[in-house]
Amino acid sequence: MTSDDSFTLLLEYMERELEFITSHYNDSYLDRRITARMRRTDCDDYREYLEHVRNDPDEQTSLLDSLSINVTGFFRNPGVWDGIREVLRTLSQSQRRIDIWSAACADGREPYSLSMLVHDDPGIDESAVSILATDISRDALEVARRGEYADSRTTDLSDELSYLPDFRQYVDYDSTAGTYRIDDRITDLVSFERHDLISGASKSGFDLVTCRNLFIYIDTDHKESMIRTISDSLREDGYFVIGKSETIPPGLKSIFSPSDNRNRIYRKVDDNS
Repeated sequence: MTSDDSFTLLLEYMERELEFITSHYNDSYLDRRITARMRRTDCDDYREYLEHVRNDPDEQTSLLDSLSINVTGFFRNPGVWDGIREVLRTLSQSQRRIDIWSAACADGREPYSLSMLVHDDPGIDESAVSILATDISRDALEVARRGEYADSRTTDLSDELSYLPDFRQYVDYDSTAGTYRIDDRITDLVSFERHDLISGASKSGFDLVTCRNLFIYIDTDHKESMIRTISDSLREDGYFVIGKSETIPPGLKSIFSPSDNRNRIYRKVDDNS
């Protein structure tokens, strides 16, 4: 059996037994994450790792968690947040509720960034805002709900948060532990639930959906169906924000019109396409 055959068998097992739809993801992304788990479990090849996964429920959980896309940060790509601020100011002028969905939210730093921005800007009525944050990873959602984050060798949280000049009014810093805890005013605006954007149902009634830096990992053939799910979840004229290196598939350009092309902010224009 070749390495390619073993890799295919492993992916088939994951789809059949673990209900993880591997066919939606780029093979290069899957290979990187699986190879990392192989190193952690001292498996030499895909065939050996497949046998290990079959016989170890804990490794099944670890594998699925490793495949959740958890690259995130507070106020990632600050220029984009200038664009999001303008969107929220525009929505706030409507004098009605503003419903936001932070899809694929990872450990919660993006929805908490949204909540901090809403509280920080006098042009946005925070009392009218509701934020739903979703992710496929239960572990990531557990971290998100705790709302506590620590500096590491690769992250400087004060630098991430410095998009807001006076961010410490929204987080409590414990210098002994090196941790930042999100203030209750910020967490109260955000609710979390598990949702698989790949196979889960659409939602409804959202004015703004952010889903940034997920689609770079998704197979081209499946991006369109996922973005249609988001489109179906938006109100007419609702806004959609994707990652700086991502694009709207050609087949959906009749549904989304650029609102701020440089920052990859789009507006839904046709609910019947």
